[in-house]
Amino acid sequence: MGCLLPGCGQRAAGTIPGGETSAATAGPIDPRSLCRRIDAALAHARDGRRLDASVHGAWQVVHGILAFGREFPLRHDGTESAALEYLLDGGRLTGWVLRAGSPGVVAVVEEGSGTGQGHPDQWLGYLSQCGRQGLPSDTKLVVGNKAFTINDLLVQAQTDIRPGQEATWTLMALSAYLPPDAAWTAGDGTKWTTEKVVQSEADADLFSSACGGAHRLYGLVAALQKHRAVTGRTRDQLAGGWAAAADVIDECIDRARRFQQADGSFSIHSFERPGTSADVFAKLSATGHIFEVLSLSLDDEQLSEPWVTRAADRLVTMLEQTADVDVECGCLYHAAHGLLLYRDRVCGSSE
Repeated sequence: MGCLLPGCGQRAAGTIPGGETSAATAGPIDPRSLCRRIDAALAHARDGRRLDASVHGAWQVVHGILAFGREFPLRHDGTESAALEYLLDGGRLTGWVLRAGSPGVVAVVEEGSGTGQGHPDQWLGYLSQCGRQGLPSDTKLVVGNKAFTINDLLVQAQTDIRPGQEATWTLMALSAYLPPDAAWTAGDGTKWTTEKVVQSEADADLFSSACGGAHRLYGLVAALQKHRAVTGRTRDQLAGGWAAAADVIDECIDRARRFQQADGSFSIHSFERPGTSADVFAKLSATGHIFEVLSLSLDDEQLSEPWVTRAADRLVTMLEQTADVDVECGCLYHAAHGLLLYRDRVCGSSE
């Protein structure tokens, strides 16, 4: 989804506090300066653009939670608190539509609403990946004044999955909460494994997927990393759906690098073909989404390569350039989540 939905508020005036002049066109990029600029951009995205439950919907707020987890604030009912705690405790927000299901909790899909869940299991997927660690599956969730847990969303997702379904966000949660050899029976009697979901997602048309395929690719990366961490298998030892996922991931990383623009941004056509635009928001959306995938998928050596450093520098520069204007929340918070993951791996965890 591009930069088209209701935006996240701008600062009253001035540049990002602590921001520095971009090194993108001023010679070599100084790593320490880049890390300071990332810290300033993240602080601004988290604290300088307050979301309000009377203005913003769940689509916007959950994206902020994806980026910052429990640290993301929300104004509501004349006060302010952590957005995540507000929602988990049963707080009301347009588009946050949950109901008791069978056997778990149903998150209602409101495709195209601009405030509600746009894809199956989108809330579950983002909660499983939010911030630095994601939420534990036993995290309390209040629905209709009754206590459930995040695991109840997962159980319902396993029950409701169907052949041919978009399972991008479902896969994010499966990779976070279940072993890679998990197997279950859906509500229609279909037998499933995590690998079967991986194979289905790897076979899907990436270029026509949401946000140029970046979310689908993120789910595949998360699942494959869990599989390899548990099994200890090398790239050459992968088979079946896991090998198919690795092939898609490797191809897309190569495409991102080959289609990278001279200024360090990524193609506005994502992984399909090269392309740029004079519209900074189009560039911010594409670069932020792709950078989020790279920050999760690349190993430490790859993450330190010059082309990735240039992308990080350009992404921060675009956030600095748009500090005083309204920015669509998906663009903003996927970029922020990618920079958070990158910062922790390249600069070291913040205090």
